[in-house]
Amino acid sequence: MKVTVAKSSGFCKGVQHAVDTVMQIDPSNTYLLGELIHNPSVTQMVAARGIRTVNDLTEVPDGATLILRSHGVSKSVYAASLARGIRIVDCTCPFVQQIHTIVEEQSKQGKTIVVVGEETHPEVVGICGWCEDGAIVIGGNDMDKIQTVKDQNIVVVAQTTCSEEKFEKIIKNIEKICEKTVEIFKTICYTTKERQREAAKLAENSDAMIVIGGLNSSNTNKLYEICRSRCRYVFRVADPERFEYDKIKNYKNVGIVSGASTPHTQTQEVLFKMDNNTEVKATDEVMDSMAEVVAQMDNGQSKLKKGQLVTAIISSASDEGVAVLLPFFKKEILLEKDDIDCDEYKAEDYASRIGEEIEVMVISPANPVKLSQKVIKQMKEEEGKIDAIAGGEEFDVTCTGFNKGGLTASMGTYSVFVPAKEIRMGYVKELDKYVGKKLRLKALEIKKSDRKKEIIASQRVILEEERAARDAAKAEKEAEFFANIHVDDVVEGKVERVTNFGAFVSVNGFDCLAHISDLSWSGAKNVTDVLEIGKKYQFKVLKVDEENKKVSIGYKQLQPQPWDLVAEKYAVGDVVHGKVVRIVPFGAFVEVENGVDGLVHVSQISHEWLENPTSVLNIGEEIDAKILVLEPANKKMTLSIKALLPEPEVTKVRTRRETNTEEKAERKPRRARQPRENREDDEFREWTEGGIGGASIAEMLENQNKNND
Repeated sequence: MKVTVAKSSGFCKGVQHAVDTVMQIDPSNTYLLGELIHNPSVTQMVAARGIRTVNDLTEVPDGATLILRSHGVSKSVYAASLARGIRIVDCTCPFVQQIHTIVEEQSKQGKTIVVVGEETHPEVVGICGWCEDGAIVIGGNDMDKIQTVKDQNIVVVAQTTCSEEKFEKIIKNIEKICEKTVEIFKTICYTTKERQREAAKLAENSDAMIVIGGLNSSNTNKLYEICRSRCRYVFRVADPERFEYDKIKNYKNVGIVSGASTPHTQTQEVLFKMDNNTEVKATDEVMDSMAEVVAQMDNGQSKLKKGQLVTAIISSASDEGVAVLLPFFKKEILLEKDDIDCDEYKAEDYASRIGEEIEVMVISPANPVKLSQKVIKQMKEEEGKIDAIAGGEEFDVTCTGFNKGGLTASMGTYSVFVPAKEIRMGYVKELDKYVGKKLRLKALEIKKSDRKKEIIASQRVILEEERAARDAAKAEKEAEFFANIHVDDVVEGKVERVTNFGAFVSVNGFDCLAHISDLSWSGAKNVTDVLEIGKKYQFKVLKVDEENKKVSIGYKQLQPQPWDLVAEKYAVGDVVHGKVVRIVPFGAFVEVENGVDGLVHVSQISHEWLENPTSVLNIGEEIDAKILVLEPANKKMTLSIKALLPEPEVTKVRTRRETNTEEKAERKPRRARQPRENREDDEFREWTEGGIGGASIAEMLENQNKNND
């Protein structure tokens, strides 16, 4: 697999400045107006420093320090802060400040300001706060707003993270509509443009794309849209810890882009997970160790050694560097200007130093001899670093090769060797794919002699320490969570993701499951019919399983059941509209609303005698009926269709015939016989309990199943 990371990935300069400021400022009595950037890990770091994030200036006490993030704020915030003695640390991006200046000056001239961007985005809200009479915000599909000001002079600016393609399209539409002058300021940040262009080009040439950044990040969302329009398989990674390498391992070419609010560490974490999961092919090639090369001097008696410190004498100076004489050498040797220890090389400065002795190091002893003055300084710095590494400090190198035993690299004048078992947790079968990759290491052993300087190091110990730390932190967090949560507690949670069987909800950072059956009293076909990803809701704790680290929660348990509201909505005699949902021989069940259904007995369907309700009713048919009996406590409602129908004239005749028949039957003895058994009628009599009543579909099904048994 070939993985390409866009050059412009990660923090832009404005965001980096804001993050650096917040990380260095004194946190005491310091507040941040809004999230610094749309990245959870950075937000957590800010909170860990003790800096409180607020959403409104009223939450900041008088005399406090207030940090303004890179998005910028409206003009009124500065005035209100000044009046209350609040010290402002302004981290507003210079590009955003430029937009503030433009809209303030142009609106004072009576021009109508149009901002292309997201109306609710903090940057756009701040921009609008610098206009005399506000601004019109266009997001893309609301061009009808321009119709109201088409006869005015318009000035158009863009949100700095706006899509360049989208901005150009909207500009064309505005110019078509407007009748007067349209002045356009292309205020999209140049780094945003470059980032979007790189993403587009990379997506076009990749089999799959990975977009890293917070789900609330505007610029990251636009990168995702750009990649989606050019590459079929695009994976969004908001949290590198949840990145699943298996999803992309079968793609040949993979591109990676990250938003302006995404720390470089998160991109590195994704790449590192690829390293951990990518098998590489090993070969039998053994890297030859560098032998000590000995240079024969002109007289054949003296030798130079690599790394040797030599006192040289300056003999001349030119634009290429300084010529020096070495002991026992008859010829001058050039000390190139790039190897001279100075801020800026000037030949005239060294021309006045001819005859002066300087100390140099031998970099190459022969063919040709190469000397350096800078390396001496670097070595001194290196030795200080080696002391720190020997004391357990972490360091990093780029892998340059491998052999049968492990990976090889270099750090200054030291060679670095990482045994195969020390690369990561678990066996590494192949090694060649680590070449060119950065390794994070801790020294196991440092060897130093005249002939060889080597660090034997491990990456595995760092990974194990980090995993142990994560596990400990997770265990502590879980223990605290389970100590403070109980069945029947009402908790607030944020819907993180949904499946076909329920929603995973973050409650105090712990994933709890709200099963789909516990979302709605009337039943939910899809989780998203009830809950929205990213929103917060109140839930009731149903089950706590600390042993298996599982918590079940319910949403419907805090919502009223449909029958609980029936008495407020309906009364006997009301006419309701419903849908036939089930037909049985003794009547039809009608759904009045979700979770509330009533029974229309066969005798209440028509004035005429019906052998079967299906002769006049169909499932799915919508009907009107009158409520005869209503018992919300028992979840029963009896309905009548015929009560709304005019009584036919033949009814009275039919009644007399029935009366005559009954009188004759009383006079004429009938032959004793077994009473006709009708299972459905018995079921209806049992359901009505001696009178006219109603039941839910679920109750009727249960009764019918009992009789069938």
